[in-house]
Amino acid sequence: MNTNLFIMCIEDESEVLEAILRDLEMFEDYFRIEAAQSVDEAKEVLKVLINDGLKPALFICDHKMPGTTGVDYLVELSREEATSKAARMLLTGQAGQQDTIKAVNQAGLHYYLPKPWKPAELQRIVTELLTDFVSKNEDNLMAYMAVLDAEKLSEAMRNRNTYTDM
Repeated sequence: MNTNLFIMCIEDESEVLEAILRDLEMFEDYFRIEAAQSVDEAKEVLKVLINDGLKPALFICDHKMPGTTGVDYLVELSREEATSKAARMLLTGQAGQQDTIKAVNQAGLHYYLPKPWKPAELQRIVTELLTDFVSKNEDNLMAYMAVLDAEKLSEAMRNRNTYTDM
C-alpha cells in the first residue's frame, strides 16, 4: 500500500464490522482501512491518522450506536476542515426518515445503504464514491486505475489536460 488515503468504518457490532471489512478487502492495496466500534473510538483513531498526515477518503458509519449517533457524527465530520471533503455513507437498518433527512441535508450524505447489504453492492457503491473522491482530490489518478472506475478516472484526466492545455 502506497497511499495517504484511508477509509474509516464505524460500527458497534463486531460481527457486522468484520463483514464490512471483509467486503472492503479489495481496496486494501490502495487505501488504508480503519475500523472503530464507537464514535469516541473513531475520533481517537481519526486524530492519530490525521496527525500522521493521512487523509480521509470515505466514512462508512452505522447510525444506532452507544453515545453519539452515526448521523450526528457524519454531520460533525462534514463541518470539520480535515474531513469535509471525504465521502460519507450511512450503512444502517435503524435510521428513521428524520435521521436520514438530517444526514442528507446537514451531513451532505453521499449514500445511504440499508442493512443487510450484498457484498457486491457495497463494493460497487464504495468504488463509485472513492472514484469521485479521488478524481476531485488527488493528482495521480493512474495509481487508482486497477481498483476504481478506470473509465471515469480516464475522463477526469482528459478533462484536466483540456483545462491545462488552454
